[in-house]
Formats: sequence, C-alpha cells, structure tokens
Amino acid sequence: MRTDDFDYDLPEHFIAQAPVEPRDSARLMVLERQSGRITHATFREIGRFLRPGDLLVANRTRVIPARLFARKANTGGKAEILLLRREAPGVWQAMVRGRGMKTGRQLVLDDGLQAEIVAVLEGPLRRIRFSRPLDDSLARIGHIPLPPYIHRPLENPERYQTIFAQEAGSAAAPTAGLHFTTRLLRELKAAGIAFATVTLHVGLDTFAPVKEDDPRQHKIHTEWCHVPPETAALINQTRAHGGRIVAVGTTTVRTLETAARHARPGESISPWMGDTDLFILPGFQFQIVDALVTNFHLPRSTLLMLVSAFAGREQILHAYEVAKAQGYRFFSFGDAMLIL
Repeated sequence: MRTDDFDYDLPEHFIAQAPVEPRDSARLMVLERQSGRITHATFREIGRFLRPGDLLVANRTRVIPARLFARKANTGGKAEILLLRREAPGVWQAMVRGRGMKTGRQLVLDDGLQAEIVAVLEGPLRRIRFSRPLDDSLARIGHIPLPPYIHRPLENPERYQTIFAQEAGSAAAPTAGLHFTTRLLRELKAAGIAFATVTLHVGLDTFAPVKEDDPRQHKIHTEWCHVPPETAALINQTRAHGGRIVAVGTTTVRTLETAARHARPGESISPWMGDTDLFILPGFQFQIVDALVTNFHLPRSTLLMLVSAFAGREQILHAYEVAKAQGYRFFSFGDAMLIL
C-alpha cells in the first residue's frame, strides 16, 4: 500500500467555495458497494435510499472560533494561532504560524490577552498558556477556521455548523452533516428512520496531510470522542431488529468503530468516552457502520483512505471520476455521497 494509491487529479474549479442554499439542495451520489451501481440525486431525496428501521448517527460537535491573530511581544511580528485542544483552563494545544515560535515566546492578542508558548510538540504544534481562560474572549476575538482551500469569506458563520451542532470543541466542521435541514430530518423521522448523535471534536488530522510514502507509517493524532448511553442503546436495538447503522461523516465512523472495540459482551457497542487514534485503512473490518454519508475528500488524505476502506479503493476512485464528469462539487462545501 502506498500513499499515492490514493491520489487523483482535481482541477481547482471543482473545489466548492461556498455552500449551496438551501443545505439539502446539494447533489447526492449514491454508490452501492456490492454492485458498483451509481445513482444521481439531490440530498433532500436521501430518504429514497434509506429504510424504516435504519438509524442515522451524526456528530454533534460544534466548531469554535479557533483562529486567533497575535503579535510577538518583543517585535510586533505577526503570528497566527489555531486552537486544537483544550488541556486545562487557559492551556491549549494549537498550531502556531510565525517565525521563531519556540518555548518561551510571548504573544499579545486582542481583548487584553497574552499568551506564552510553553512547549514545542511536533511540527507547528505547540502548547500555549494564556493569561486567562478563553471562555469569554473567544467569541469576541476568534474567527471560524475555514479550510485553506476556501478563499472566500463566509457571510454567515452558522453555515459552517451543522443543524445538530451543540458540543463546542472542534477546529473544523464534520462536513457531511452540513447537508441536513430541520425539515429533512423531520421527514426522515416520520418515515421511520431513527436519529442519534455522538461527539468527536475534530483536531489536527483535518489539517495534517499524509506525507509518508507508506500510509501505515502515518501517525494519526488523538481526538476526543463520546458515545452516550442512549446512542449505544439505539444502535444495539437497531442491530437486533435488522436495521442499518448509517454514519453521517467519517468522524462518526471513527467514533463508532472505536467504541465497538470496547463493547461489553453481548453488545455490538457500549457507551464510551475517551481519546481515539483509530486510523482506518483498506483491510479494516467494520463492526458497526453499514452505510456512510460523506463528502468528496482531498487526494492522499486519511479521509479518502477511510472511505476506500469502506467501499474499495478502485470503486471510490472510479466514483470520483464520475463525479468530476458530472460536475459535482468537492470538499467541505461540496456535494455528498451515500455509500450503501
């Protein structure tokens, strides 16, 4: 297995720069794994491909305004901070851009905040201690951290949040969930399709490309996730009655498959909370997820590797070529796939 096995050509004009309105008017490619059949639809038609008794599971994480602009205390030079993980009140793991970002570097931010780099972790990753907890200041001085391939400012920051986003803590949105509307969710529930949530706070690996030639040598960083008791119970009940578990997004897949490793005897999954470093590559044996709602992912990314593990690398790369031929929009604000 090589990283370039997951490469493909994507001219820039395929990269969606803004979300469509309404959310569920995005296009939907439906890929049937067994037959390889591809169907084209719109996202609001997703109920055509689901069955009563199926269970949709989505990530309820909420993106925080994690992008902060700072100045070096001694020179006034520019620095940029991307908050990734809160370790303690006022202490965060973060990516820091700027020259000379070493231990002891003092930074000045707006709102009277100061910060110090207290540890160099790896690459641009740093541990930062702020002069006070960020709870009150973040909404005033922080910015929603859109992916670097999106070059237009977002007029409404809520369009980078899912409708079920409640648990603040992510540096990026679980973008497969961006296609759902309250009305669509209500219609699906009325059709007998159940809904549940998990939480995974998206961190560094959304921004970390696979640079190793062999992806098995890539180190995936830990992210915090949680499967609550009511979700675990619904999954076990759905399984017992022959329904399918439909994961909304790759973060939900990682959360569910991590929790399955810790399942109690006699259960498919049990409530679980903790860090996951699960890196899903082709050959992985899925224990929980039967179907997947996802977007079209970056070349050579861990996310493309995950969907290739679920549906087969050649089949996924073929589907991506079909998507380009049909004019689908790619990446965070792009169109969706349903893999059955």
